[in-house]
Amino acid sequence: MDVGEYLVAAVASFHWVRVNCNLEAFFRMKRSDCSVVNTVIQSSPAVKQLRLGFCPSLEQTHMHTVLQDWGSLPHHVVLRIFQYLPLIDRARASSVCRRWNEVFHIPDLWRKFEFELNQSATSYFKSTHPDLIQQIIKKHAAHLQYVSFKVDSSTESAETACDILSQLVNCSIQTLGLISTAKPSFMNVSKSHFVSALTVVFINSKSLSSIKIEDTPVDDPSLKILVANNSDTLRLLKMSSCPHVSSDGILCVADHCQGLKELALNYYILSDELLLALSSETHVNLEHLRIDVVSENPGQMEFHSIKKRSWDALIKHSPGVNVVMYFFLYEEEFETFFKEETPVTHLYFGRSVSKAVLRRIGHNCPRLIELVVCANGLQPLDSELICIAEHCKNLTALGLSECEVSCSAFIEFVRLCGRRLTQLSIMEEVLVPDDSYNLEEIHTEVSKYLGRVWFPEVMPVW
Repeated sequence: MDVGEYLVAAVASFHWVRVNCNLEAFFRMKRSDCSVVNTVIQSSPAVKQLRLGFCPSLEQTHMHTVLQDWGSLPHHVVLRIFQYLPLIDRARASSVCRRWNEVFHIPDLWRKFEFELNQSATSYFKSTHPDLIQQIIKKHAAHLQYVSFKVDSSTESAETACDILSQLVNCSIQTLGLISTAKPSFMNVSKSHFVSALTVVFINSKSLSSIKIEDTPVDDPSLKILVANNSDTLRLLKMSSCPHVSSDGILCVADHCQGLKELALNYYILSDELLLALSSETHVNLEHLRIDVVSENPGQMEFHSIKKRSWDALIKHSPGVNVVMYFFLYEEEFETFFKEETPVTHLYFGRSVSKAVLRRIGHNCPRLIELVVCANGLQPLDSELICIAEHCKNLTALGLSECEVSCSAFIEFVRLCGRRLTQLSIMEEVLVPDDSYNLEEIHTEVSKYLGRVWFPEVMPVW
């Protein structure tokens, strides 16, 4: 029997037993109980399907041989099976026999790991068991390459993540992500504790390619350590909402990481100086620049403007760059933006945005590819959408929610954009019937111009 046949037979039977039996009890059966196992497995739906011709290349005698002695499966076949299993099932399977336990510790299974750290008082999700964490630190730290930490809203979980980071002294991590699933709990950890733990990874990995450390107390000195040890490998850096980072810290990264392709930061860090640095001849072409424009206290923050010549320099240097902007502002705070040409390609508005701002977008964002408006109020956006369709010749995606557009204006928008609209997500409540079209007729007209069947999104009724 070749490897493919082993794998098909083993996975089919293994999956049925896992779903329909008590997995742990099954794995702990003694060899002397094989007759009972065979009786159960031979009547399983998976085996019946194989007998009915779904896998005609497997002979019945070979099938019985595989099912009678799981321990005889080759290491590489067991490894493939383990790769399909959740961690808890993989750990249970490792107790079947010595061979399976050996496979459980093969480095290939420990390249990628997600630490989930939750407190029972603040989260419904289970945490990664402390014993498993210690086993990973002792036996598999050197194998880790793609690592993420998901923490809940508690400070204790964030501190635990820092404690684990500080122990990864023999690691060669390529991708690191620190993710707060609720409020940014890393911000509650003392800055010195966080930076100390993070720099352990920065110093020891020396092959970091992708880093997501948003909503954390990372600072400029720690970024210098990152650059000193990973300047040749860093490709992606996401660090929005990091109040201890300044333009100087980003400039340090931009000046020394010649392979940097993606950068995400807060608008308060963005400056003409930084854009010009990213546009210098010594710097590679950026592929993605994400900018979060966030206001926590309405009316208390005045946003600075970026000169057109700085944007032009960036686009001249990196003509294919995607400039992505996420706005979480109140209407009165948009005064600074889109008064002159801005090379943004993707725009997301998480709060209400005025008709005047949308009109400025239509006139000053010729590179716009995607527009998502989560809220606008009750004033129809008819003329604004048509203006965007007429001037934004690259627009391929639109999303609208909690705003209003007449059916006629929406159809005209789609007609102007035509089949280049590959994504069109419009809530049914957005569309307002008029003298020309109602909601029953609109999908036919829109589908005609798109060249495919289209219907508006419907709010689910629970």
